[in-house]
Amino acid sequence: MPNNYFKVIVAVTILSSIYYSCGHTSINEQRETDIPINVIQEANLFVVSKTGAAFFNNYISLDKIKTKYSPPNYQMVYNLFIPEKPYVKAVITFAIDNSGTVIENKDILGIPNCNKNPAQCDWQVDKDSAVAIAKGQGLEKGIKDWKITFLWNPERQMYVWRILTTLREFQGDFGYRGSGKEMLINPSSGDVLALNGWQIN
Repeated sequence: MPNNYFKVIVAVTILSSIYYSCGHTSINEQRETDIPINVIQEANLFVVSKTGAAFFNNYISLDKIKTKYSPPNYQMVYNLFIPEKPYVKAVITFAIDNSGTVIENKDILGIPNCNKNPAQCDWQVDKDSAVAIAKGQGLEKGIKDWKITFLWNPERQMYVWRILTTLREFQGDFGYRGSGKEMLINPSSGDVLALNGWQIN
């Protein structure tokens, strides 16, 4: 009996080794998308046409892990990060087909148009400055800490500081309910772009 038990254990160990050595990928392991060179080149040129070569080379990099192929298109993902301005940390995404043509009728998110408007890429207002502006404009403190985010605003086609203040909130059997205000601040000029109300019922 002990010999048979030992043989079973050895067999299971061998089979497990073969299974994992034959291309098994753990759930925590990510694989790069195999992207054709021409697709990468055309995608890079598209971003450069908006940002300029210097900005692209210094601050933008292709994320091959997050870039995905969803036939017939590639969903390109780039990281935008400025080391000297660590609050500028964002993601650029758009779709491109196998021939290298960008799909213009799908969302193109996160590409600042530095060539057309250089000020859109000259973000001088950091988080502390954005908070000071919001306080100076009388944004209510609310009942919890402000949620402050540097992000892409699709409607305005630019990056903004978004500051959310919560004025009321309730949690119960009905779920979450809350309301407050949202202030959008231009991270280049410091101008307040909008002051909106938000509500979740």
